[in-house]
Amino acid sequence: MRYHHVPVLLKEAIRYLNCRPGKIYVDGTLGGCGHALKILNQTEPGGLLIGLDLDGDAIDNARKTLSDFGSRVKLFRHNFASLPAILSQTDIPAVDGILLDLGMSLYQLQKSGRGFSFMRDEPLDMRMNEYETITAAELVNRLSKEELTKLLWNYGEERWSRKIARAITEYRRKKMIHSTCELADIVRSAVPKTGRPHRIDPATQTFQALRIAVNRELKSLGDLLESAPSLLNRGGRLVVISFHSLEDRLVKNRLKDSQKGCSCPPDFPHCICGKEPTIKILTPKPVRPSQGEIAENPKARSARLRAAERL
Repeated sequence: MRYHHVPVLLKEAIRYLNCRPGKIYVDGTLGGCGHALKILNQTEPGGLLIGLDLDGDAIDNARKTLSDFGSRVKLFRHNFASLPAILSQTDIPAVDGILLDLGMSLYQLQKSGRGFSFMRDEPLDMRMNEYETITAAELVNRLSKEELTKLLWNYGEERWSRKIARAITEYRRKKMIHSTCELADIVRSAVPKTGRPHRIDPATQTFQALRIAVNRELKSLGDLLESAPSLLNRGGRLVVISFHSLEDRLVKNRLKDSQKGCSCPPDFPHCICGKEPTIKILTPKPVRPSQGEIAENPKARSARLRAAERL
């Protein structure tokens, strides 16, 4: 199976990016290159794409998929939070658009062998970048019950976090937890049948929480959102597609802060921070996939797109 990811909200993402010929755009999450290909086609002739991904398989796929575009593509195996350093080393002061699609690719779920899904029995790894040292197995086998409870609640919003953490720590007294199916069964046994959400596997939020923790996803997203205004030319666009409430909430709040500018309390008689608004929000409410797109790609149903423009 080749590195595959069906691009979600493709038309909407390209429209909000406002792709124009000869301009510079960043795809911070290359995945299967669906968005990247569209950006390159929309920016002919002469447009430049800077593509990033932590996954080495995604970069290998991008080299093949985007090879026909030659020097119009620059690829980096880095987290998108490293974008300020990458632009600095390539002598690009600012870009005209930044896109982040925070969803998992079909390849990662079905073929990477890194344990992102509980639908197949794989090692409990979950690293986007295999050179990182901490795996999901290390977290579930090393953290205390209290630490696991906090992790599952903070990163998975798991209402049964205490019960699940207790079940994990009791199980590992007998043996260590190494596989996805092993962990999923432990989680399912801990969640009361009456407390299981309709049509959602009880292990879903636990796996989400571990993946976020292993890859420090929220910190990376926060860092990029903090630096994004300074990386965009005036009129440049930031577009973020998120898939769960933690990501979407972080994007929404950071964009509001950048649009507001001043951080002084509202009862202060005069502004003392001197912060000016840096962006204008283009999506007061998140853009959702159409029913037609959801019918063709059910995994798109939870997608939310938010966009902003540099002032």
